[in-house]
Amino acid sequence: MKTDAERLAHACRSSGVRIAVAESLTSGMLASAVGSGPDAQEWFCGGIVAYRTEVKERLLGLPTGIDPCSDVCATQLAAGARELLSADIAVSTTGVGGPDPEDGHPPGTVYLGWATATDSGARLLTLSGDPEEVLTQTVDAALALLLDRVSDAPSAAH
Repeated sequence: MKTDAERLAHACRSSGVRIAVAESLTSGMLASAVGSGPDAQEWFCGGIVAYRTEVKERLLGLPTGIDPCSDVCATQLAAGARELLSADIAVSTTGVGGPDPEDGHPPGTVYLGWATATDSGARLLTLSGDPEEVLTQTVDAALALLLDRVSDAPSAAH
């Protein structure tokens, strides 16, 4: 049985789509999972871990004052990573892993963002479990989102 990373690799190689990730909540776990796919050097442009809000603003274009646990943040992180890494599609992770609430958001409040040349958006996840379980569920959901979006993303001229 193929893993999500293997399915993603196959979909990217078949379509010629190149992907990137931007991570806050998952601190590199998503990039590691994506990069484990076969021939990742052919279709995975890379990932950015931007944990501090100032880094999100400076590197990925997050407007000042935006809640880092929001759909707006998730969407901008994905758009910034897509542009910075010259990818066809990017997915981002941001939110509260727990165990405690943060800035009024309960633990397990997670946003996944995506961006292509023609579309962008975010998805709210309400997850449960300890912080490790929330992170694992987030990575799994982000991989599934990438798989869903790869077929919709137009391939750029490489």
